[in-house]
Amino acid sequence: MTSSALVPSSSAADPLADRTAEVARNTAETRIRVRVNLDGTGQSRLGTGIGFFDHMLEQIARHGMIDMDVDCDGDLHIDGHHTVEDVGITLGQAFARAVGDKKGIRRYGHAYVPLDEALSRVVIDFSGRPGLHLNIPFTAASIGGFDTQLTYEFFQGFANHAAATLHIDNLKGINAHHQCESVFKAFARALRAALERDPRAAGIIPSTKGAL
Repeated sequence: MTSSALVPSSSAADPLADRTAEVARNTAETRIRVRVNLDGTGQSRLGTGIGFFDHMLEQIARHGMIDMDVDCDGDLHIDGHHTVEDVGITLGQAFARAVGDKKGIRRYGHAYVPLDEALSRVVIDFSGRPGLHLNIPFTAASIGGFDTQLTYEFFQGFANHAAATLHIDNLKGINAHHQCESVFKAFARALRAALERDPRAAGIIPSTKGAL
């Protein structure tokens, strides 16, 4: 059984207010509470029980200039799968709630980020159409107890529930830690670009359809 609760955002009344959302998601496998402020300063409070995953979430907050709290009590006695996937789902729900009707945002964002020998590219479109195309040829199966296969599960959960199209490619890399971190940093930078308010398009939905 799954339950999700959306805490109303105060940004609906004032389009220039901080875009915030809080989501609680409770299942038989995980209990998660997420809070985001898309107009923050990159502060984060993270507790998933998986140290390396927390480190990656910190990259999203810091380089995306997003204030983000994530608290997850998951079934880590089994493995990290449910925790990582469900955090991705809940974050996606929170971002969808915080961005609202998408009026005035740039919608598209992309970034190339290097980390030593690794180089990654992320392109995002807050299109309303979920999609993930991911290519990360990891050179190791785990990083500090984090199963590298779960990178896909995190981004799949996020894309589905934020209703965004994501293209993620690790273009170069030898060290798996560097590969993964460059991906998360590029994701953060692409998010920041896509969610930025466009002063030339204030109050306008960035689509010829008039809706996203």
